[in-house]
Amino acid sequence: MLEKLKKWWAPKANIPEKWLNMPLAEIPFLCIDLELTSLDLSATRILSIGWVEGKGKQIELQSCFYQVVSTTASLNQSPVIHGLTAEDIAQGQPVRIALEALVKYASSHVWVFHCTGLDMTVLNGVFKKLNIPLPTVVTLDTLRFGLYQLTKNLRPPPPNAVVLPVCRARYNLPAVPAHNALDDAMATLELLFAQIQKFAPKNSDTLKSLVVTDAIEVFAANTE
Repeated sequence: MLEKLKKWWAPKANIPEKWLNMPLAEIPFLCIDLELTSLDLSATRILSIGWVEGKGKQIELQSCFYQVVSTTASLNQSPVIHGLTAEDIAQGQPVRIALEALVKYASSHVWVFHCTGLDMTVLNGVFKKLNIPLPTVVTLDTLRFGLYQLTKNLRPPPPNAVVLPVCRARYNLPAVPAHNALDDAMATLELLFAQIQKFAPKNSDTLKSLVVTDAIEVFAANTE
């Protein structure tokens, strides 16, 4: 898992100018969450995917998307963790349907995750397996954003300090149901808006102001 994450983190493509100098209030964000069978990147499968759009610190509820994915892979502890049973998965849709819808947002939105390296590694692998070209994607990671804010005083964060519920609690955001892809996507987008409000509250602040947080990553097109 570590080596695959390193492979993703290593390339540092330049942030396109259209995003770099765009005011944060004008950026269309797409917050995405995956529920997986495991954290073993060599064997994990997507069980469900959810996403939601947001802009100007407003969540666009009409954009909510959620899909359970059919798979023959072992569910491991997923029925306990995610509440997705074998019956749910059997009634799911092929992952291609969700990814063909998702790829349409690659150029028009900044993708938001809570742990970009994990989710983008999985997504890129599935896009390639299905021969779906993925254009260059600009991403923003609320986990790394939170880690930056915690370590500015050079003190190591305590264990679990950057998990989603703990990050939300630091902004007095309410507890939300966990381990549902759409719920987690909405919770992550709400967290991002709170982080931006604290870190870059001016209407004139652009995406460039967040570069110092190391939360922005650009993933080159997988058309090779």
